[in-house]
Amino acid sequence: DSYFAGTGAPWFSRVNVVAKPFFPEVSTLVDATPIEDWKTYERWHVLRGAAGLLSKPFEDEAFDFNNRFLNGAKEQQPRWKRCVGATDRALGEALGQIYVAKTFGEEGKKRMHAMIDALTAALKEDIQNLDWMSADTKVKALGKLNAFNTTKVGYPDKWRDYSSVEIKSDDYFGNSRRMLTFETKRNNDRIEKPTDKTEWGMSPPTVNAYYNPSNNEIVFPAGILQPPFFDKSMDDPINYGGIGLVIGHEYTHGFDDQGSKFDLQGNLTNWWTDEDKAKFKERTECVAKEYDDFVVVKDEKNGDVHLNGHLTLGENTADNGGARIAYNALQKALAKDPSKRKNIDGFTPEQRFFLGFADVWCQNSTEQSARTLAKTDPHSDGAHRVIGTVSNMPEFWKAYSCKPGQAMVRGDKACHVW
Repeated sequence: DSYFAGTGAPWFSRVNVVAKPFFPEVSTLVDATPIEDWKTYERWHVLRGAAGLLSKPFEDEAFDFNNRFLNGAKEQQPRWKRCVGATDRALGEALGQIYVAKTFGEEGKKRMHAMIDALTAALKEDIQNLDWMSADTKVKALGKLNAFNTTKVGYPDKWRDYSSVEIKSDDYFGNSRRMLTFETKRNNDRIEKPTDKTEWGMSPPTVNAYYNPSNNEIVFPAGILQPPFFDKSMDDPINYGGIGLVIGHEYTHGFDDQGSKFDLQGNLTNWWTDEDKAKFKERTECVAKEYDDFVVVKDEKNGDVHLNGHLTLGENTADNGGARIAYNALQKALAKDPSKRKNIDGFTPEQRFFLGFADVWCQNSTEQSARTLAKTDPHSDGAHRVIGTVSNMPEFWKAYSCKPGQAMVRGDKACHVW
């Protein structure tokens, strides 16, 4: 009772406890630890959480530990970048209105919807032609695909109203606290009310996309609809390899090791036959084992750091399926308009598709960051997202005239889920 009173959340009859073992473990720690220690611990957490909002010594100290020591970063991002990021996190849909007005036009939205339609048709055909899935499960999978909400592209139809938030030009910390109060109240007011399916989980400037299993929807903020993911001036193969593959990736999340547990209405339920579920697990285990073998940091003294194939399984499965779906959609588009089938800069359309994919995941990282992410991030590092995906694809082998036995040809060990 005191907890809910303290947070301002309404008390209600049902509580969803996600991790039941957590509470008895914490209770044991609370009883066994002196209250003064808890006070010190909590004070440290408050300071750590607020460091980026305080004066320079606090921010520098937080950077020195969290970024320099833990992740090997050499220097802070410029102040303007940190401020833009903070504004996006706090007032994302207010910033988003300005962002989309400057960067995102109707032409981009129209082309994006056309690509989504093309990927939808390709995935539908893929499901229909699967040789390992029974007819009964295919009907349910196609039903789920047909029920996907694909309308959230660029920005929301209705913008969030921040008029009740007081923003002062000389009170950065206070602005953050008032914004947090606003957001907490907004969430509390939603408790026990019907789900608002128009809500977005990311702000328009965010360079990302997501699948929401509870709403059975794929969402593409305007921020990702720019180079290298999407470029209105580039040819279809590059865009299908970039944002096209992202569309396929998010679609496939609806059928990965986690998304496959939700039905067309977003309910957590099993819609698979036991035999199909076993075949699906066999294919995803192939992917998990493949990525277990990838080394992200070579260390002769302490042992190499490998990716965790099961931690990254959902994302790798989504890449595995998304790449094939996007490639097949591109082939349909090229067949429909043969004038688009032309070599550019000496590369075929098929080669440019894979170049578009690889270009998206070019990245630099420190050794410390690579070590941390290998243990904690459900995404594989950029290099292995690309290598792991295309080495499973006969389409890639053919496009680049790879020979059996070469490093990028997995041959009969290739993993194929969707």
